[in-house]
Amino acid sequence: MTILVTGATGRVGHHVVEQLISRGAAVRILTRDPSKANFSPDVEVVQGDMLNIASLRAAFAGIKTLFLLNAVTGDEFTQALITLNIAREAGVRRVVYLSVLHADRFVNVPHFAVKSGAERMIAQMGFSATILRPAYFIDNEHMITDVIVNHGIYPMPIGSKGIAMVDTRDIAEVAAIELIRRDQTEGELPSDTINLVGPDVLTGADAAALWSEVLGRTIGYGGDDPTGFEQNLATFMPEWMAYEMRLMAERYVSDGMLPAPGDVERLTALLGRPLHTYREFATGTASEA
Repeated sequence: MTILVTGATGRVGHHVVEQLISRGAAVRILTRDPSKANFSPDVEVVQGDMLNIASLRAAFAGIKTLFLLNAVTGDEFTQALITLNIAREAGVRRVVYLSVLHADRFVNVPHFAVKSGAERMIAQMGFSATILRPAYFIDNEHMITDVIVNHGIYPMPIGSKGIAMVDTRDIAEVAAIELIRRDQTEGELPSDTINLVGPDVLTGADAAALWSEVLGRTIGYGGDDPTGFEQNLATFMPEWMAYEMRLMAERYVSDGMLPAPGDVERLTALLGRPLHTYREFATGTASEA
């Protein structure tokens, strides 16, 4: 059967599509802009979005398994709820949903609360689902490498509790494994939740020290200042989004984003290889600087 992937042209989604293709799965994607769908010709492309009912119905025709990824937007919850309703209407029973680690705890952060609500809807609607809960993406650090490399500061206010940053390639490979497992199994599997974390827990000071080692010069930590973080973000993104990122940073500082016991071991066994590390990212970035 064909697997439908939403968010297919983004940082995680395009890896999911490539992983599915490499495993011989038939893939269909829903995208606003087909020109960004740089995949093999075998991938079916449906133009549309999660607020366009006609395009959703076209995308779900003949589908039984869905990878649901929707971006952080002002109407993210509406998009998720409509998509899940249309999926059930079309007879889809199997879902892999990209949520976020601590979605059930960081409920004052809008996109965490949205994902917690979508998780509840998936459960109450009776989908056979895998909920993927990734920690902070290592790949987010691309946004700050100029500050690190050229200004000598690690600026993300991630605090002193620690964050188990995860590589999007690891997220995508787990997603593909779960999609194919659910798609190819006769009957319906029990629902499950998988925390997606990296192998290391880093504080702000740890990240700065790692960059210092990799670059061969001192990199300082910018400190736990979510207010300054928000003000900087507001210069290049909508104010509501900058404020939301500030709320997220405040929870990093107060709570951290830590794996549960056994998370790393479970992922390593599932992938059959070690997880990608933050050091790999930093080393690769430094070599290109």
